[in-house]
Amino acid sequence: MNYAQYERPGAPIKYGQNLLQKIVFLGMDTRFLETFLMVVENGSIAEAARRLNLTSAAVALRLHALEKDIGAHLLFRSGRTVRPTEAGTAILGRARNFLSDMRDLRSIAASDVPAGEFRLGVIQTALSGLLPEILAVMTEKYRQILIRIIRGGSAELYARVLEGDLDAAIIIQPSFTIPKTCDWRVFRSERLVALIPQSMSVRDPRKILRTEPFIRQDHKSWAGRLIEGYLRKARIQPHERFELDGYESIAIMVDRGLGVSLVHDWAPPWPEGLSLTKIPVGDKKFGRQIGLLWMRASIRVGLVYRFLKEADTVLASRKKELRDDRTRGNSPR
Repeated sequence: MNYAQYERPGAPIKYGQNLLQKIVFLGMDTRFLETFLMVVENGSIAEAARRLNLTSAAVALRLHALEKDIGAHLLFRSGRTVRPTEAGTAILGRARNFLSDMRDLRSIAASDVPAGEFRLGVIQTALSGLLPEILAVMTEKYRQILIRIIRGGSAELYARVLEGDLDAAIIIQPSFTIPKTCDWRVFRSERLVALIPQSMSVRDPRKILRTEPFIRQDHKSWAGRLIEGYLRKARIQPHERFELDGYESIAIMVDRGLGVSLVHDWAPPWPEGLSLTKIPVGDKKFGRQIGLLWMRASIRVGLVYRFLKEADTVLASRKKELRDDRTRGNSPR
């Protein structure tokens, strides 16, 4: 291949496979290519820097080094956003495939010492409640595993696991049968509770839900569908005031006296400084199971099993602490 065409002033530039071959030939640090993709996907150098835990200047330096080695401008600014140029657009698909292949090579080569990238999707309540303790163990024991966290709703993350965009996801167990190509492990069961201000004297959840302003979880979400199922079965038509996607935000609104709600009793910590009362509705059918979903045939299934092993240890320790609290008469939050 003649690379002189990229260096001659005024020479035509060919994009696509040849351009990406040059990246590989030059031994380009894959982090530069990952940075380029992150900027394109977020449309902003600042947002890419935040997600990569870098400064905007460091991101700009990576992009400059990548463009210098390739010999073409890959990005241009349009107002406050950044968009790929013709050259940048041409290499996007192959760049993603190249990075995916590199991750697979690392996983295949890792035998005694687990290594490679582990792409994990997580719903918001698990991101703050379940995941941090597991990550603390993983990052200490497996320094060669790069864990990338992708936040999203259960439906979105479920689809991304099946498409191969994610190696695993912590989500709500779907109401339908999971395909045989996938595997599932339950991490936590969460009961459905009426959430009310602590100052409220009434303790009958059905009466509360029928009479008080209601703050609803997004009815399109999987959790929202469970809540809607309970309301229909109980023949409750609440006086809906707000609808939003986010249990933590709902809890804060209830604390501020804006209404009452139905939520699943997610893993602590909850937002601090709230004066709330949780009243179980008493129907286990509308509780939710939080667990891990992954593809059985994934080339990174070894990393999934490492994650599962540490998750099981952390969750078993949590259950023991909860039993000890109950034995001592302490009421968990």
